[in-house]
Amino acid sequence: MQKFRIDIPESVLDDLRERLGRTRYPDEIAGADWSYGTDLAYLRELVDYWRSGYDWRKWEAVLNGFDQFKADVDGIEMHFIHVRSKHDDALPLLITHGWPGSVFEFHKIIGPLTDPESHGGSAADAFHVVCPSMPGYGWSQAPREPGFDVQHVATWHSRLMARLGYERYMAQGGDWGAITSAYIGRDDPDHCCGVHVNMVLGFPPENDPNAFDGLTEQDLANFAAVTEFFQKEAGYQQIQGTKPQTLGYGLNDSPAGLCA
Repeated sequence: MQKFRIDIPESVLDDLRERLGRTRYPDEIAGADWSYGTDLAYLRELVDYWRSGYDWRKWEAVLNGFDQFKADVDGIEMHFIHVRSKHDDALPLLITHGWPGSVFEFHKIIGPLTDPESHGGSAADAFHVVCPSMPGYGWSQAPREPGFDVQHVATWHSRLMARLGYERYMAQGGDWGAITSAYIGRDDPDHCCGVHVNMVLGFPPENDPNAFDGLTEQDLANFAAVTEFFQKEAGYQQIQGTKPQTLGYGLNDSPAGLCA
């Protein structure tokens, strides 16, 4: 287990800005707005901000303000933030991000969680916080073998907590992190004493003719909205879940494509 510090070479940032400046934008159907995907005017504005307005060094310094480490877990190098509270008896809290996010999502809450007294709380509210970068995200190594699914990520994270010496901890997450946290609670009940998620997925049992009995009109409308989402808004899931390598060439080569 080694300490880690983000230090991106300036040449990498220069290359990023150059690539963004050479973006070849597609045409757009008049009045399409977001109906066919990312709105062209919005993307142009965002790419211009990323190229000319975003201060990488500022936010790099913010993340480097937290203790960061790398560790080999099951043969894969994991990057994680680990900030201990000044209160030794604080409860360890494992926080997992989702897609397409990163540990940056947590930079505003690590302070209040580890040092609640400085933010209007009490010592009883304190946590030791662990924020891993999911495999293939940020500075965590991507798996080289097939089958490393979200349940495997949960096992990966629980083993990290064991390596850190935490025999009792809680898990929190959103998006993929919510699913990972749920698996941690199910698969490591001897150590994970509680789970909190900010994305909850719940569907009726399949092939149950009585699954919708007793539901309100609002409930039925919500299920209809979910059905419409999977019909019209989930194309990315299909290609990422079946042919991710094909998509990866464009996303890895074009920062504007990744942004879109």
